Amino acid sequence: MSRTPEQIAADRARYEEHQRKGLQSAPRALPPPSALPAPPIADPLHVEVIPGGWYWWVRLQKGEMLRIQQSHGPATVALVAWSAADPSERLNLPDTVKVQWNTLIQKGRVLFSDMGRVLLSVTEDSTGGAHDVLMGGSTALSNAARYTGTTRNTRDNLVLLAGKLGLTRRDIPLALSLFAPVRVGDDETLGWQPALLDPASGHFVELRAEMDLLVGLSNCPHPLDPNPDYASAPVTITRVAAKPVPPDDPCRTASAEAIRGFENNALAEA
Repeated sequence: MSRTPEQIAADRARYEEHQRKGLQSAPRALPPPSALPAPPIADPLHVEVIPGGWYWWVRLQKGEMLRIQQSHGPATVALVAWSAADPSERLNLPDTVKVQWNTLIQKGRVLFSDMGRVLLSVTEDSTGGAHDVLMGGSTALSNAARYTGTTRNTRDNLVLLAGKLGLTRRDIPLALSLFAPVRVGDDETLGWQPALLDPASGHFVELRAEMDLLVGLSNCPHPLDPNPDYASAPVTITRVAAKPVPPDDPCRTASAEAIRGFENNALAEA
C-alpha cells in the first residue's frame, strides 16, 4: 500500500526528531586519528600475513586486540564477526550506523551486533574513518566485470571461511571494508575518494573484542577501487593479549548508544 504525502511527511518529522535527540547525546568530538607509523607491539599472541586475494579467521577472547595493518602497500580488508558463544549473533553494520548516527567508523566508535550488543571497539585508526560500511566486498560478478582471468573475491572467500566455522552463506553478515574510502557523492551514488587515504602511509586499525568472537578477514580489492589491475598487497594481522580497560575509555563512554550497548553486554554476561 502506497503512503500519502502527509504520511511520508509525518514519518520524516518523527525521524528527524529522533535524530535530533540522538545527536544531542552524541560526542562533540571523537579522538583524532592515530599517529603514524604504527608503534611496535611487544610480545604479540600471534602474527599472520594474509596474502592478496586470500582470507583468514581468528578466535578472539574478550579484551584481546586485533591490529590490521597495510604493511606491504595498498589493500582493502573485509571484516565480519560472530559471537563465539552463539554465532547467530553477528556483526550488523546497518545498526552500527543507525544508532551512532554516522557512517564513519573511526577511532572511538564501536561495532554493534544484531542483538544490540557491542562486538568490537575501534581503539585505534590512522585513517580517520576511511572505511566502507555501505557496499560490502567484491563478488565473482563484480570481479568478472573489471578483471581478466581468474581472480578471488571477498564473497567466495567468506563462504569458504564460514564453512570452516560450521556456518553457511546465510550466516554471513554485511562486511566492513577497512581501508576503503567510499563516500556518497552529491549525485547520491557511492564513489571512491582516494584523497581520504594515502596508500603509501602504512595505515592501521586496532579493534578490541568486547565479547568472545569469531572474526573473519578477506584481503581482496574493493569493487570501487579505481586500480584497473587486480592488486592487493599482503596485510599483517597482529593479535594482542587483553589489557585492563579504564572506566573513562572513549569507546565505552563516547555516546549514549555505546553506553547502552555495553550495558546490554553486561546483562548478557550476568
